[in-house]
Amino acid sequence: MSISMKFSSWLLMGAMALSSLSFIPTTRAEDAPGLLTEGDVIGGTMNIDFKTRTNQDTSGDLKAGSPAIGAADNYKVQVNVAKTTEFAGEIQRLPKLFSSILGRTKQNANLTYNLQISVLNPKDMKQKKAVGKWVGTVPMDPNSGAYDLAGGRAQESPLRIAIDTVGRAQGFTDNFGGKLIGKAEKKESLAAYTYKRFVGGKEVSVTVKKSDPMRFEQLELAKGPAEVYPRTVVNGRLDYDYETGNWYTDGIRFKYALDGKDVEDLVTGTIKWVEDPDRATNGKGYYEFNLRFNEEKNKAPAGEGAAFDKMSEEEAFFAVDNTIPCLTGKVEYVDAFIPGGTTPASSKVTYHLGANKLSKQQIVNFFKLWMVCVGPTNDE
Repeated sequence: MSISMKFSSWLLMGAMALSSLSFIPTTRAEDAPGLLTEGDVIGGTMNIDFKTRTNQDTSGDLKAGSPAIGAADNYKVQVNVAKTTEFAGEIQRLPKLFSSILGRTKQNANLTYNLQISVLNPKDMKQKKAVGKWVGTVPMDPNSGAYDLAGGRAQESPLRIAIDTVGRAQGFTDNFGGKLIGKAEKKESLAAYTYKRFVGGKEVSVTVKKSDPMRFEQLELAKGPAEVYPRTVVNGRLDYDYETGNWYTDGIRFKYALDGKDVEDLVTGTIKWVEDPDRATNGKGYYEFNLRFNEEKNKAPAGEGAAFDKMSEEEAFFAVDNTIPCLTGKVEYVDAFIPGGTTPASSKVTYHLGANKLSKQQIVNFFKLWMVCVGPTNDE
């Protein structure tokens, strides 16, 4: 058989695998079938060029400190998700701009997606086949300030996942929908909030003095890249603490139908910001993920938390409990600062997120949501 015939045969098998999800990587023996427990289930890079910080307005027509008209932040993505799917391409973020005197809107904000979706050969991860794209525009509502994931339809550029027909896998197009409410523009009204979680069978809590919520309101994640990754509705909050740089949530709900059954995943936990001691000179820091899936349902029985007994309540709150399905690991940043300050002009981001007893649907759903949030989660 020639090399071209072999590759064609693999593409056909890859298409069948994409349709049937038969290429699930090997899991630990103690895990339920179809659940992953391994590192780098979300792994790869994202390079950010903050043009809105380095290309400033010089006309005087815009509010002082504004970027120039048309200056956009660029996020160059190449991330492998659930081991056998790759998202690669660019996301651009255009900010809202106001006139200098009357404060009128001079430019509306939006996000523009252009990500290629590829499947990888599980037997040789260097072999991959492009099967579709994640493309479209997400405008910001000029009145509410919310990102309208369905708003691109008015511009004939709906945010969507468009999959080609490959072999026996039938192509499809599915649109995103709902709203993402970003961080508050006015910080003076932010209030304190107490977050609670179960660690080792006991409840622990931490209070944030000024919690800035990013909200998901009937946010709809398009299905794909295969039919086994169903359309999913997301509601809840991911809250930012300006004092620590940490993110908290006591509830992000993912609802979808799988194998004829309604499923709801409740994600709780933290994303902790940790700065390198020499960050001022080397620009290094990382987010430490500790997100739990359905922790109330999966919490350990009372008396099984001996490993956490000697921790303070705050230490226990951030501790990883591997008895519960979770997404953990690091997203590492190396920032280049604007001269004379601590504001990043660019960032080199590396993903090393691992799964503990998670399904591929849970992993892909979280990645899609994280990419929808790419602006607010990377804005200083």
